[in-house]
Amino acid sequence: MQRPFRVLGIQQIAIGGPDKTRLQQLWVQMLGLEVTGTFRSERENVDEDICAMGQGALKVEVDLMQPLDPDKKPAVHTTPLNHVGLWIDDLNAAVTWLSAQGVRFAPGGIRQGAAGHDICFLHPKANDEFPIAGEGVLIELVQAPPEVISALG
Repeated sequence: MQRPFRVLGIQQIAIGGPDKTRLQQLWVQMLGLEVTGTFRSERENVDEDICAMGQGALKVEVDLMQPLDPDKKPAVHTTPLNHVGLWIDDLNAAVTWLSAQGVRFAPGGIRQGAAGHDICFLHPKANDEFPIAGEGVLIELVQAPPEVISALG
């Protein structure tokens, strides 16, 4: 089976909790990750700090997330490891090919993510129409910029 794209590496991990200050205590204060930005979205019910470990093309993003409203969906805090992001060298080709293979995507399609890269999500649960999914794990596919493709490809 010829795949028209490559997974280059881990782009991010996203960790959720009811209060991101507790997550900051470990990841920022104890482990020394740098907060590089923030993202807040009513639609995605999230208030997050975007942190980083490493530098340049090898940098891995660690998102520390809490819900804006703990009673609304999506519930970014109910699964502590919320999602894993993977660098993809050709996101459009990946989505087209994976969909044709029966992979289920979450609603929203390809769009710009919090860090400015084009993203989309593989659904954590399969269904009859799309029998392949994340088996309980939400997986973010992230379009790798040229410097990441060069470094990791």
